[in-house]
Amino acid sequence: MFFAAIIAALFALFAAHSGLAPLRRVTATARGLSAERLGEHLPERDAPSEVRDLVVAFNGMLERLESSFRRLSDFSADIAHELRTPVSNLMTQTEVALSHTRNADEYRDVLASNLEEYERIARMVSDMLFLAQAENGHLPRSAETVNLADEARALIDFYEALAEEKGVQIALTGEASVMADRLMMRRALSNLLSNALRHALAGSMLEISITADTGLATLAVSNRGDTIASDQLGRIFERFHRASPQRHRQGEGAGLGLAITRTIVETHGGRIGVTSDAGLTTFALHLPLASAAGPETA
Repeated sequence: MFFAAIIAALFALFAAHSGLAPLRRVTATARGLSAERLGEHLPERDAPSEVRDLVVAFNGMLERLESSFRRLSDFSADIAHELRTPVSNLMTQTEVALSHTRNADEYRDVLASNLEEYERIARMVSDMLFLAQAENGHLPRSAETVNLADEARALIDFYEALAEEKGVQIALTGEASVMADRLMMRRALSNLLSNALRHALAGSMLEISITADTGLATLAVSNRGDTIASDQLGRIFERFHRASPQRHRQGEGAGLGLAITRTIVETHGGRIGVTSDAGLTTFALHLPLASAAGPETA
């Protein structure tokens, strides 16, 4: 009897050791994970059935962490790249100004030029902060009924001087209301209108059309100008992306406007798209109509 008990105990110990072998492999893999090795997921097939759901959930968490680390890395690389030019300009202008004694007017010109670069940096940092808050779900917004035609008319008045300078006429048709944060929606529309004005041919017509159908409001901004290459259309809403070097002229910004516009539209449950063919480029945003959006909380 005593001998049988020993045999049974040894067998149980062996079975337990063998049964826990997959769990030990999972544990060893988990211990080897780091920020640089988040792509090495735990082996789901080798996990005991009792902990397989836990391993699957853990791998899901690793995928989310990997995505977050990748966004953070891209964010850092993007802003470092974009800050290099204005910072270099500031250093060069300051070094030239200090290279020999100048009169007050010359120093004033240098300071005015430096101020423009500081303003560019400030706008870029503000825009990047906006995008970072949106990506992390920390973007505060209110909700009210916003008449898209009224907002478009206000922006047309604001950009009237720029349009006249280029000889561009702006036509607005249609009307629809959406439930949105007014300031954010105005920013999105302003980005589309300013972008269209910058790239519109001199003396051409810029069209803003608003329609409502099947619970959606659509606002489209169309301008005549250079056709955007088809391989660029899919990337045009990415941070810092510019469709071509020709579209990156002095004073045109950091290439964040369309990324911000997409973020605002998607935050409100909408979508945005672009088409460009035969010199006609159209950006169209689609948002739930105010009557179809339902109640929202700030």
